[in-house]
Amino acid sequence: MPSFDIVSKVDSQTFDNAMNNAKKEILNRYDFSSSKSTIDHDKKTNVITIVTEDDMRLKAITDAIISKMIKQNLDASSLDFGKEQYASGNMIRKEVSIKEGIDKETAKKIVAKIKASGSKAQASIMDDQVRVQSKNIDDLQAVIALCRKEDFGQPLQYINMRS
Repeated sequence: MPSFDIVSKVDSQTFDNAMNNAKKEILNRYDFSSSKSTIDHDKKTNVITIVTEDDMRLKAITDAIISKMIKQNLDASSLDFGKEQYASGNMIRKEVSIKEGIDKETAKKIVAKIKASGSKAQASIMDDQVRVQSKNIDDLQAVIALCRKEDFGQPLQYINMRS
């Protein structure tokens, strides 16, 4: 029976390239020449930690990260910006987590949308992904088109198409 999986993943190598490019841009900018700003990416927990002096520099750093992600064809909606925290002295810290996998609520929305469309495809939740099965490949392609039109709050990829 033909099937495919709906997942939400960020290519780690491409994201690492985007982060390195953003760090280079920040280091070479004139307005950051005397700054103590740091950008750290913890690959195990998928969290970016930004520490800087003021809100203007924080906004410039986040804009640089987003623009470099877009240039690398990564969806910036996979970033989850936390609140600013005041670190030691006059420094501001912001943690940005990278959304990996589809959470249960989003998966339920995807399955409900597929069922409400009247498609003959059947969707099931498997851990952090959604598997869609149908007897006809055209039904699966219709489900992909339906999911691309809808905004579920995070980027979706469609992988493992089997016939």
